[in-house]
Amino acid sequence: MSNLGQCLNEFILLSLIHLLSFPLLPPPSHQMLLLRCRVNNDNAGGSFTATYRIAPNMTRLQKKYIILILGYSVALLLIPYVLDYRSKSSHIKDGYQQQKCPNLKSTIALWSSTRTGNSTEVEDYGNRSQSRTHIYLHATWRTGSSFLGELFNQHPDVFYLYEPMWNMWQALYPGDAGSLQGAVRDMMNSLFRCDFSVLKLYAGSSNVTTSFIFGWKTNKVICSEPLCKAYKKHEIGLVQGDVCSKCHPRDLKELEKECKKYPVMVIKDVRVLDLAVLVPLMRDPAINLQIVQLFRDPRAVHNSRLKSKLALVKESIQVLRSKKQSDKYKRLLVPSNRVHRAENYVSSAMELICDNWLNDMLLVMNAPPWVKRNYMKLKYEDLVLRPVGELQRLYRFSNLTLSPAMEKFVVNMTHGQGYSSDKPFLISSRDAKEAIYAWRERLNVEQVNQVEAYCSEVMRQLGYQKRNKDKT
Repeated sequence: MSNLGQCLNEFILLSLIHLLSFPLLPPPSHQMLLLRCRVNNDNAGGSFTATYRIAPNMTRLQKKYIILILGYSVALLLIPYVLDYRSKSSHIKDGYQQQKCPNLKSTIALWSSTRTGNSTEVEDYGNRSQSRTHIYLHATWRTGSSFLGELFNQHPDVFYLYEPMWNMWQALYPGDAGSLQGAVRDMMNSLFRCDFSVLKLYAGSSNVTTSFIFGWKTNKVICSEPLCKAYKKHEIGLVQGDVCSKCHPRDLKELEKECKKYPVMVIKDVRVLDLAVLVPLMRDPAINLQIVQLFRDPRAVHNSRLKSKLALVKESIQVLRSKKQSDKYKRLLVPSNRVHRAENYVSSAMELICDNWLNDMLLVMNAPPWVKRNYMKLKYEDLVLRPVGELQRLYRFSNLTLSPAMEKFVVNMTHGQGYSSDKPFLISSRDAKEAIYAWRERLNVEQVNQVEAYCSEVMRQLGYQKRNKDKT
């Protein structure tokens, strides 16, 4: 506060004291109150004189009004101090300031400061040579991420992990998704180093085996030699769950040993909400994380989420709780229709998903060159309509070779019957075009308009036209 403000505060407080003591003081003392302050600031200096006079014949009612006015003025002056104290103390707990995951603004600032620093150091991030490639498939629910992950699961040079953070979210429910982001990153950090002991923290038991993790019934490493004789890793083809379920459970140490043999390690998950959370892993020279982010038409995502709403409601609530402090999102946690509560939660989470997508795109736009070299944007529609070409691009980014067997596999997977199976999380061969445009037949006008309204900017950035502008 300026010196002038302090001076005025003193004058008001002294005036109040003077009025309160008015009946107790002898007559000469309540004739006049004089306060002289010297005001100094960066621009000018000077003096300020305030004079407060109380007439001897002032009535008691008039004095009460003055006291009320002065009291109100004091209260207004105290409010900023109280609010400032509360805002500072709310961020401090047990003497330590709580650490938060990187957000869009702070991460862009971090990259900007790096660019203005040592340019050689910045370039080194994108040119580090290493014998192992680490990739994270960054996606959200019902975008086709399981199919994308299967293209890595099938490759003989890839150690693939399917949604390893699922156990954490289940164990920490009903924790909000935002507060779990740091734990998700820390778990990923351990997994990329082939340290799977972190899984014991969320398993409810220290006896964790291969028959518990990483989508083990369809995991090519777990179901293949030497861990199991049911399959051979170099043979391309879907793993049947009923066959793999007969494999004998193996200790995590054995799986860690296998992990270290593979030149490429890929993790697919849907529980990283903000790309900025992964920046420390991208900067870590021991990991040098590469990211493949999968996008899909928000209307198709919404249609698929509604079809699987009962399976997604729990995690949708966790996503909504991550934004409950914002007035913009508070309404989403209170469904207007209690009869269709599951559908409302799943639908509401779609708005946050689009916001997160937009943040990720802005983050990459402002990223330095070494980040852009380690980042790949992939649209589901491109992958299933041009499977061979997109798979070539994907494998080139991942330092993998594309075999004729894998070309045949991806073509067969996108030219099946129907757009979805009865089991929504089961990987199977499907009709790509029907999968892309099924939302047009299954979503009503109100649902389409709703998604197009709160995902409009994301759709524009990704090149998805609104329905009334479609020409097909």
